[in-house]
Amino acid sequence: MLRGYYTAASGMMAQQRRQDTLSNNIANAQTPGYKQDQATIRAFPELLLQRMDGTTLPTTRNFRLRNGQNIGSINTGAYVQETIPDFAQGGLRETGMTTDMALVNGMLPDADGGLFFVVQNADGEERYTRNGNFTVDGQGFLTTNQGYYVRNQAGEPIFTDGQAFTMTDDGVIQVGDQQIPLAVSYTANTNDLIKDGQDLFALTGEDGEMVDARAMDNLSFAVQQRHLENSNVDTVQTMTEMMQAYRLYETNQRVLQAYDQSMDHAVNRIARLT
Repeated sequence: MLRGYYTAASGMMAQQRRQDTLSNNIANAQTPGYKQDQATIRAFPELLLQRMDGTTLPTTRNFRLRNGQNIGSINTGAYVQETIPDFAQGGLRETGMTTDMALVNGMLPDADGGLFFVVQNADGEERYTRNGNFTVDGQGFLTTNQGYYVRNQAGEPIFTDGQAFTMTDDGVIQVGDQQIPLAVSYTANTNDLIKDGQDLFALTGEDGEMVDARAMDNLSFAVQQRHLENSNVDTVQTMTEMMQAYRLYETNQRVLQAYDQSMDHAVNRIARLT
């Protein structure tokens, strides 16, 4: 009976974590370039049940030989193993702002590949984002709304000197007589990236690698100025999944209450009669 307690409780905890993930997706449905998270739920390792038995041998000491019979396997609950970002391209919307940029996937050589803007966080480390809601700071540098420098192809902050600029479809910023290629990095496996807050991604794992997208002949992309990429959150589908998670949570809650009532009968009523 105690195994049933743990199974129902683990189901409630898994649905609660799933609900938290879906709620975060809904909260960021209007965040430019946001990539929704998907919770992966799996069962705990299976346990093999065995019935213990024995056979009494016809000896003077009635020696008993133990043996067992396999009954079958059983799972002891479920848990959220991890949350994985979905890097599908979001739709574009026009904003009219010169500093807004949207990265549009063209031909990608790998099914799990992805393109990203390159920024520099507060510690000077390289990070990646799909949120092109940029601005120009007081010193004339192109930055994110959090103040992180946007890098050019040479890995340096982009200095606009506060001047108006235009951008070509291949991501080259034209400021006066200067042409500054915007840094666009590509990874063959987006699973090597983890969320690092503020719509940023960090590269993790020894096998992960980011390369200059312009150095690849079999890859194409475009940068749309005065546009932003919407999040890829489907609000209707997400709300449906939230209702489903809520109902599954309630189901496990009822099972837990049923076990609690059975335990109450076993401890307080049956024991009283005996």
